[in-house]
Amino acid sequence: MTDRVVLIAAYARNGVIGRDGDIPWRIPEDFAHFKATTLGHTLLMGRATFDSIGRPLPGRTTVVLTRDPDWSADGVLVAHTFDEALALAREQPGDVMVAGGAQIYALAQPVATHQILTEVDLDVPDGDTFYPVWDPTEWHETAREEHGTFTWRWLERR
Repeated sequence: MTDRVVLIAAYARNGVIGRDGDIPWRIPEDFAHFKATTLGHTLLMGRATFDSIGRPLPGRTTVVLTRDPDWSADGVLVAHTFDEALALAREQPGDVMVAGGAQIYALAQPVATHQILTEVDLDVPDGDTFYPVWDPTEWHETAREEHGTFTWRWLERR
């Protein structure tokens, strides 16, 4: 059982994380970073995020939060409330890695202990999904890597 709840997200300068159910940029290094960071851990995500991926990701346990009592998918654990999803995820291997979407990030933010953020250096004016606003005074940056068009940041709650 883990106490670490990590929000892992990529967002544009204007806070956009999605457009039309997809990520509005392609950064192969960030996909590789996501994979390396989440391997061996438990992903907690909403049903729409899971549907956009299309399958459970190898090497990780997946917990999907959905309001639909009849929804299921092979290879994933299903929960119908955030508290149920969090409890289920905490029983699985590794840290709880919250992987979206916006509603799930917002629900998890009050209990999150860490954030691993990719800040993408662009604006997406037609984005329709946003990372929740967070108070930087509640967080301490423990590491940062600049990569030209994006920056990786690791934060820990104070």
